[in-house]
Amino acid sequence: MNSPCGFGIEEEYLLVELASGRMLAAPSAAQIDLCRQVLGAHFAQEMFKGQIEVASPVFSSLAQAREFLAGSRMQLAQVLAEEGIGLLSAGSHPLGGWRKQQPADDEHFRQLFADYQQVARRSLLCGLHVHVGVPPGHDRIQLINQLLPWLPLLLLLSTSSPFWEGQVTGYMSYRQVACGEWPHMGLPERLSDWQGYQRYLALLRRTGSLREGDDGWWAIRPSRLFPTVELRIADACPNLEDALCIAGLFRCMVEHYLAQPRTTVHLSREAHWLARENYWRAMRHGRHGQFICLEDEGQGSAGQWLARAQAVFADALQGVDGDRSFARAQVIVAQGSSADRQLAMAQQGMLAVVQGLLQEVKSC
Repeated sequence: MNSPCGFGIEEEYLLVELASGRMLAAPSAAQIDLCRQVLGAHFAQEMFKGQIEVASPVFSSLAQAREFLAGSRMQLAQVLAEEGIGLLSAGSHPLGGWRKQQPADDEHFRQLFADYQQVARRSLLCGLHVHVGVPPGHDRIQLINQLLPWLPLLLLLSTSSPFWEGQVTGYMSYRQVACGEWPHMGLPERLSDWQGYQRYLALLRRTGSLREGDDGWWAIRPSRLFPTVELRIADACPNLEDALCIAGLFRCMVEHYLAQPRTTVHLSREAHWLARENYWRAMRHGRHGQFICLEDEGQGSAGQWLARAQAVFADALQGVDGDRSFARAQVIVAQGSSADRQLAMAQQGMLAVVQGLLQEVKSC
C-alpha cells in the first residue's frame, strides 16, 4: 500500500433554541461571533443564518480527526449553552421549520436562493463531507467511477433524516430525497475521464445551465479548490463515532483504488443503473434494505454488503484506522444508525428526539 492519504472533514450544524428545540431563524451577530471565535479559520457560515459549518484541517489519522472534531463540538456546545442555544447535527431537523428560516447574508448563497427559489428555501439539511487527497497523475473521474458503486453503503451507515416538518417520512435519509430537487446533484453522471468531465462542465456553462465557478453538487465530486475527491452523500452524523467511521471507510476505499495499476476504468451502464437502484434503497430503507451485488445481480442485506466490502478493501483496512472504521460499521448495521435511534425516541415525542440529538452531539 502507498502511504495513507491525508483527509479532511466538514460537519454542518443547526443552531436551535434549547427551550423549544426549534431552529433559530436569526441568531444575533454576537452569537455567530462566538462560533467564529471558537473555530477560528475553521468556521464557515452555511446557507441559513442559523446554520454553520466546521471545516477541519488536514488529518493523517482518525485519532487526529476525533481530537479536533470532539474539541470543536464540545467548545461550541459550551459557549452556545450560555446563550440558551444547542448544537444539532443531523441530516434534517426533526421539527423542520424551513418556512421561517432566513438565508445567510452572503453573495454566493443569495444567488443560490435567487436561482433555485423554494428548492433552496426547503434545503434545511446538514451533510457530512469528507475530502481525501489524490496524488498527482491520478484521474479523479476514473477514481470516482470505481468508488461510485460503494456510495450507497456509506449513505446507509450515515442515515439520520427520517423526519420532515415533524412527520415520519418513511425514508431513512429524507435529506437525499430533498437533495433530488436540485439539478446536478445525486450520483454523478457516467463520464469516462477528466477530459470528459471538463467537456461536461463546459457544456453546462456554455448553455447557461451552471454558473461560472460552480461545479454542481454531486454525491461525490472532484474538488475544484483542493486535489481531493469529496464525499458528499452522507447525512450529518450526531454521533461522532459514526462520522469517523464513514470518513475512515471512504479513505480506505480511495487508498485501495489508488494502489491498483493505472488502467482506464469504464463504468458500465449496468453498474451505473444498479448503483442508482442501491442509492434509492439506501435512502428509503437504510440498513434494513436488500442491496444488489453488481457482480452477480443477487440481493443481500446491508451486513452482507459490508462483509463484501471488508473482503474487497482488506488491503486498505489493515491498521488501527481501518479496523476501527469497519468495527463501527458493523455496530451500525447491527444496532442501527441515527435514523433508527430517532424513530425509537419519537415514541416519547418529537421534542425528545431533538433533545436526544443535542445530547449526542456534545457527548464526544
